[in-house]
Amino acid sequence: MTEEFKVVTQDIVNVTVTNSAKQATLGYEKRFPKDLTIFKLKGKLELVTGGNAATMKLELYSKDNKFICELSNNDALLGSYPVEDGMRIHVVDSFNLCTEFENAKIEKFELTPEQYAKKPDSLKAFLMKNKLGKYNEEEMRKRKEQMAEELAEEEKLIGDIKVGSRCLVTLEPERRGEVKYVGKMEGRNGFWVGVQFDEPLGKNDGSFENVRYFTCPPKYGGFIKPANIKCGDYPELEYDLDDEI
Repeated sequence: MTEEFKVVTQDIVNVTVTNSAKQATLGYEKRFPKDLTIFKLKGKLELVTGGNAATMKLELYSKDNKFICELSNNDALLGSYPVEDGMRIHVVDSFNLCTEFENAKIEKFELTPEQYAKKPDSLKAFLMKNKLGKYNEEEMRKRKEQMAEELAEEEKLIGDIKVGSRCLVTLEPERRGEVKYVGKMEGRNGFWVGVQFDEPLGKNDGSFENVRYFTCPPKYGGFIKPANIKCGDYPELEYDLDDEI
């Protein structure tokens, strides 16, 4: 009795797709079913590369970048070629449409501030008509007064917060540490307190948005609003590791 043997391979292949319009190193990782015809594969590659499925040629390269063969039979299945995971399919085409688009000089349409102000259907016109946002004088006045009050309150609070003081941060989770900075921060409203925590429970190393306010190890620093700081006798907590396993 003759035994029958069947070779089973994976149905999907992972390849890198490159094209002649760009360097070979600038590729796209793609997955294609092996039962896809070369004709349909070209249609998919048209969307990936911007080439023309009717004129493109496909070349198959090994993992070490050696040319294997051309995928030239539009009716053949991708799996009928010796394609394996990690190989590269190189699309050769003129890419005329992409080249024309990249080289085209498209003038940017812009309105002058005067032209924009005259448009009846602009966002600015809508806000002004309905007195919203910054065009609501009463709302803006109240907002400015509120910000001035908050700033005055924070200024009072920082009078009792000194650099070098031990402190407790009342925000959850509560943390202890040492005050390292008191003052304003670039791009932020009001006053801030820079704290070096006793444990790595912070978000930075004493710097924020490329501006350094104090120095500490990474994850030990944080900036807290004065209302959430209590200064006093808050020694560093000691943990008895013998009580936990």
